[in-house]
Amino acid sequence: MTYSRSRTNSQKKSKRRSKTRFLLIVNGILLCCILLVVFFVWKSNQEETTAPGKLHPQSVETPTGELPSTKPPEQTDIAEPEQTPEEGNAEPEINNNKVTLALVGDILPAASVLTLMEKNGFDYPFREAKSLLVAADITAGNLEAPITKRGTPAKNKQYVFRGSADAIPALKEAGFDFLSLANNHTLDYGWEGLSDTMDVLDDAGLKHAGSGIDDREAFTPAYIERNGITVGFVSVTGVVPEVSWKADRNHPGVAETYSPDRAVAAIKVAKENADIVVVMVHWGKERVDRPIATQTDLAHRYIDGGADLVIGGHPHVLQGFEYYKGKWIAYSLGNFVFSTTGTITSETGVLNAECDKGGTCSLKFNPMFATSSQPAPMKEVEGKALLARLSKLSYGASVEEDGTIVARN
Repeated sequence: MTYSRSRTNSQKKSKRRSKTRFLLIVNGILLCCILLVVFFVWKSNQEETTAPGKLHPQSVETPTGELPSTKPPEQTDIAEPEQTPEEGNAEPEINNNKVTLALVGDILPAASVLTLMEKNGFDYPFREAKSLLVAADITAGNLEAPITKRGTPAKNKQYVFRGSADAIPALKEAGFDFLSLANNHTLDYGWEGLSDTMDVLDDAGLKHAGSGIDDREAFTPAYIERNGITVGFVSVTGVVPEVSWKADRNHPGVAETYSPDRAVAAIKVAKENADIVVVMVHWGKERVDRPIATQTDLAHRYIDGGADLVIGGHPHVLQGFEYYKGKWIAYSLGNFVFSTTGTITSETGVLNAECDKGGTCSLKFNPMFATSSQPAPMKEVEGKALLARLSKLSYGASVEEDGTIVARN
């Protein structure tokens, strides 16, 4: 039996159809009841109007026996009728709706992090950052481990991760709406582990992209609508441990981006169906705070293809930002919840983006430091120092003391 989100989606569609039929029947009954009430009220009013002894208001006599005058009383303070603007001079209606995003780096509900969660509660890693995560309309990150009890561990890998399904409700409760599955740990327990991950996210109502039973599913964007604005998420990885991990026509796996072509094609599809397109991409070198040439080239190609935001992960450290052709690139948001082993890999944060329907976004970075895998806001001095360093690492942009990221000439 194939285990993929297509199975879960089919089940959900069947349930939705049954629910829709039930609601149509109930609404039909209610509508009939309303029509009957309206009819009886109307009939009652008609009978009351035509009842004997009832006179039409215009035939009521005055105390002197004269009919009341039909001349209207002297009018004062008559409201002027509203003037309609001349045709062609009406101001166009402006849609001021915006959507806010909270974007973070790698999330690992496995290994030592899972031990901490089991000890302190599965919401433990998100407690200090939750207020920022839930405040956004849409919150997204990268899930760096399969969620499964099955599968065979990958061979010849230094780190092989497996998370618990008990962590997923905590992610949902923390505010997450979307998780990228295109990374170098998604298939640590093979297709069985990955398919279980997709199913458990579907069951929790968490959107995901970047993996699938074939390449078509893996490159399919995920869509989330808020405030009348649709955001499309495309997830790809430029870090694939072995060829068999790549999704193909008849082979499950992840959406890879060693070549930009498939990613750009997915971005164009997303652009046809969404107002804003966000690319979540796994790339670069670990523990290097500047992007390599491949990252820069791919990011520019994504934006040229229609992306509005490019959000990177995998280096385990923060990298700078770039303002390119009116769009934003965050080369690496580093670790968010992870088994951290040093100061630089513990520096993290929440990137807030406020975007309009046309895809124009403004950014602000909220610096945090993860202690025992729990990110929390930095103290003012340390936070300003980190923001100043990120400003120096950025291209065509600078980071202000309050975290606002601005374009720089």
